[in-house]
Amino acid sequence: MQSKSDMAARWIPLIASLKNYNKEFFKSDLIAGFTVGVMLIPQGMAYALIAELPPEYGLYAALVPLIIYAFLGTSRHLSVGPVALVALLVAAAVSPIANSPEEHIALSILLALMVGLLQMAFGLLRMGFLVNLLSHPVLSGFVSAAAIVIGISQLHHLLGIESITGSLHHVIYGVAVQLSAIHIWTLAIGVISILLILLLKRRYPKIPGPILAVTAGILLIFSTGLDQSGVSIVGEINKGFPSLVIPEMNLEIWSALFPMALAIALVAYMEAIAVAKAIEKRSKSYQIDPNKELIALGAGNIAGSFFQSFPSTGSFSRSAVNYDTGAKTGVASLVSAFTVAITLVMLTPIFYYLPNAVLAAIIMVSVFGLIEMEQFKNLWKLGHYDRYMLLATFAGTLFIGIKEGILLGVTLSVIMLLYRSARPKYSVMGKIPGTTIYRNVSRYKTEQNPHLLVFRFDAPLHFANADYFKTKVEEVIQGHPDTSCLILDLNGVNELDSTGLDILLEVIHDLEQSGVNVRLAEVKSTVRDMIKRKVKKENSPEFFMRIEDAVNSINEFKDPEAREEINIYLDTH
Repeated sequence: MQSKSDMAARWIPLIASLKNYNKEFFKSDLIAGFTVGVMLIPQGMAYALIAELPPEYGLYAALVPLIIYAFLGTSRHLSVGPVALVALLVAAAVSPIANSPEEHIALSILLALMVGLLQMAFGLLRMGFLVNLLSHPVLSGFVSAAAIVIGISQLHHLLGIESITGSLHHVIYGVAVQLSAIHIWTLAIGVISILLILLLKRRYPKIPGPILAVTAGILLIFSTGLDQSGVSIVGEINKGFPSLVIPEMNLEIWSALFPMALAIALVAYMEAIAVAKAIEKRSKSYQIDPNKELIALGAGNIAGSFFQSFPSTGSFSRSAVNYDTGAKTGVASLVSAFTVAITLVMLTPIFYYLPNAVLAAIIMVSVFGLIEMEQFKNLWKLGHYDRYMLLATFAGTLFIGIKEGILLGVTLSVIMLLYRSARPKYSVMGKIPGTTIYRNVSRYKTEQNPHLLVFRFDAPLHFANADYFKTKVEEVIQGHPDTSCLILDLNGVNELDSTGLDILLEVIHDLEQSGVNVRLAEVKSTVRDMIKRKVKKENSPEFFMRIEDAVNSINEFKDPEAREEINIYLDTH
C-alpha cells in the first residue's frame, strides 16, 4: 500500500524531485530561474501584443500557469507561459467576435479556461494521442506560415505606421500604400534592435540580447524624448498582481470559441510535449508522462484564467535556456514566477518608455527560428505526398487565415489517415532462389510457380478497407488464371473487425468454390482467435506458421475433392 508521501509525489511530481534536494541544486535553480524570469518579462509583453492585449497581460500569463506547472508538470525544465504561436491563435479566435478592447480581454481570458478544461479532460481520459490529428508535415507547414504571419503582424510597430490586419497579401498591400508614412526613427530603433539581438545570439549567446535591447531602448527614449517625435512606446502598465476574475459564462460565446479552443489545446500541447521530450532526451534524469503533462498544462490554464491569463504553454526558447543554465527541478520555474511577480509589483514603471519597435524586433527574431525550411527540403527530397500536405497547410495559413489554415491541416491529416487506412499496401510474394524467404515480386528476383500465388496485405483488416482487400485479391487471381492455391500472408494484419472477418471468410469461401485452395500463413494470434470463434473447428481454414510451411503442405495434399467446405456460415448468407 502506498504511503501518503508516495501518493503526494505521484500527483505532485515536484515533491518527488525534491527528495534529494540540496544547496547546490537550489543555487542552480536560482540562477536558471532568474535568467528565464528576466527573459520572460520582455517576451511576455511582446507576445501580449501578438494576442492584441495590453502588455501586462503577457506578464499575467507568465505567473499563475508557471507556478501551477512547477508543481504538477513531469518535466523539470519546461518553462510555461505566453508563446508567439498560441498568442497568434488567441488573436485569430477572439478578434472576429470581440466588439471592444474590454471584450477582447474578457474573451481571451475565457479562452484560457476553455483550453485548460479541454487539456485537463484529455489528460484524465488519457487521450494524449489526439495530438496525432496534426501530422508533422502539417504542423510544420502551419508553424512556418504562422511564424511569417506573426512577423508581418509586427510590421506596423517596426515601421511606425497604422496597424494592418488580414492575410499576407492584405498586409503587403497595406504596407505598400503607407510607405510614405514610415517613421524613420521608429524604423531605425527596430532594425538596430534586430541586428543587436542577432549579433549577440550568434557571437555572444550567453548575453541575453532581448534584455539588452529593451534596456537600450528605454534609455534612448528616456534620454532623448523621441516619444514626443512620434516613436510609439508601451506607456503605462498596470501595477500589481492580477485581480481575481470569473470568466464569461455565456453558452453562445462558448460555442463560438470552441473550435479554436480545441485547436489551441492541441497545438499548445504539441508544442509543450515536443520541447519537453527533446530536453528529456538530453537530461536523461527523469521521464515525461504525456497525460500528466496535459493535466499540468490544463490546470495551469484553468487557474490562470481566474487571474486574467490568456492561454499559455511550454516555450522552446525559455525551456532551452532553463536547461542550459543548469535548472535541476521545478523550483527554477517558481523562481521565474517570483521574478515576474516582483516586476509586476515594483518595476512596471521602468517599462513606460519601452519602444514598441523593440518588442516587435524581439518577436521577429524569436519567430524566425520557427520557419522550418530544412523540414520542407527533406520532404521534397523524399518525394512523398507529405510535402503537398505541408505546402497546402502553409499556403492556407499564409493566404487565407490562421483558423482556416489549422482547420485545413487537421482535415488533410485525417483525410490522408483514412485514405492510407482504406487503401493500404499489398503485394504478390515470391520465393528468393535458394532460400525460404518470400519477398515482393516487383522488387526482388524470385521463383514463380504458375499454380501457386502468395498474397500479402499490410494493414489491419476492417470496415474501411475490407472491400478493397476483396477487390485486390480478385484482381490478382484474375491476373494469374492458372492459380490452384492461394496463400494469404496475414503477417501485416494486426487486427480485424467483424466486417473484415466476414469479408476474409467470404473471399476464402468464394475461392474454394471456384477451385482455388486457400491457406493462411503467419497469422497473428488475435486474428486467428477471431476466426476460430466465428468458424466451426471442422470448417476452419488451415493456418501455417510460415509461408514455406504452407507451400510444403500443398505437396502433401492428395485429394482436392475430399475437402470440406471452408465456411458453412457463408453458405447461409
